[in-house]
Amino acid sequence: MKTLNISISDIEYNKFGLQNDQFSFTDFVDLISNELSRQNLNKSIELAEKYGLSNLTMDDISKEVKAVRKNAKNNT
Repeated sequence: MKTLNISISDIEYNKFGLQNDQFSFTDFVDLISNELSRQNLNKSIELAEKYGLSNLTMDDISKEVKAVRKNAKNNT
């Protein structure tokens, strides 16, 4: 087994709620994946609000999806 050392700031350490200085690579990947997912969700929300998409109802979204699928079928 190999050991990988990573240095992070105290702010990052606290931000991620780390309790232990040692954890598995799988736990590390999960931690980073969760953070990237959170950042992407926040960016998506920001863009949806910017372009007025955050006000769409589920019916509006369904209509948009159907239109895109129909257009894709017509272009094949």
